[in-house]
Amino acid sequence: MVSERWEPPAFKARVDEVLMRFVTRETDRLSVLDPLLGPVATEVEAAVADGKRLRAAFCYWGWRAAGQPDSDALMRAAASMELVHAAAVVHDDLIDDSPLRHSRPTAQVALRRVVEHHPQPAEAARSLAMLVGDLLMSLAGQLFVGCGLPAAYLGRARPLWAALARELIAGECLEILHTGTAPDMGSSLKVVRYKTAKYTVEQPLLLGGALAGAGERLREGYSAYGLPLGEAFQLRDDLLGLFGDPAVTGKAGSDDVRGHRPTVLLAETLRLAEDEDRERLHALLGRPDPDGERLEAVREVMRRLRAPDRVEDMITVRVEEALRTLDELHLTSPATDALTSLAHSVAVRRS
Repeated sequence: MVSERWEPPAFKARVDEVLMRFVTRETDRLSVLDPLLGPVATEVEAAVADGKRLRAAFCYWGWRAAGQPDSDALMRAAASMELVHAAAVVHDDLIDDSPLRHSRPTAQVALRRVVEHHPQPAEAARSLAMLVGDLLMSLAGQLFVGCGLPAAYLGRARPLWAALARELIAGECLEILHTGTAPDMGSSLKVVRYKTAKYTVEQPLLLGGALAGAGERLREGYSAYGLPLGEAFQLRDDLLGLFGDPAVTGKAGSDDVRGHRPTVLLAETLRLAEDEDRERLHALLGRPDPDGERLEAVREVMRRLRAPDRVEDMITVRVEEALRTLDELHLTSPATDALTSLAHSVAVRRS
């Protein structure tokens, strides 16, 4: 019997079991087509092996908070959110040319070893990684529609599924289009919202609610809770990307600086900077291989201008906004407790 209390480790174990069973079955089918596909299958499996399972949790509680009971079919639908995330991560690492994720080589790095014979091995490995991401997104849709919930329930969620994919891609495109330009807070926050915030919290909640038949007031509450909380999640990611411990985050600390990405942290730093600091930052950003000294110089400017503190304040404001909305929804105690706990885990984390 499933406990009414929110138990993140137990929930994560359930999601992991669903994902491993489903993905292993599908990658076995892929490998059967030709033994050469084995390393590709391995990267598909690796992409879903780690994670906090936050997106699945928000989908699950979007369902439960609407009055529906625990369901194995719903667990499969919720787990599909993690495949969307895995696809987004593979594509994001490819776009950003990131070398590490979860302290292991990213797909395009790991796959170099199987295309050493190729005339252009780096490009071939990147192409294979792109296809890994594409397959993961396809598998997400497959798991969702085959989760076992009634067709009428799935029909209610279909428009939201389309919006999730559209807005996620829009966010990635906006980040690329703004990279290398002078970042401003408005455009940086728009990237945050569409690239990460919506598909991390709001849309999983809304999908769970749509599957459950949630009413308009509850759906509006999900958005009012989910959007600021999703933004807080990405703002924390921005801070961890530059000021976190790579041994804990599992990612290279230089990615944002090397890529001159339009993060809120950078936008706030440039807003606060006087001419001398601004010129110094422009000289440091976008270098192909920033070394530790240049990275620390960027951090020093940001700390002196207190930009990280201001981003921390933005995180706090957004989490408080989400929790106020939650109080106003008057959900059941298990749902309120779970969504409160999830809000804190989004904002206070080291990876």
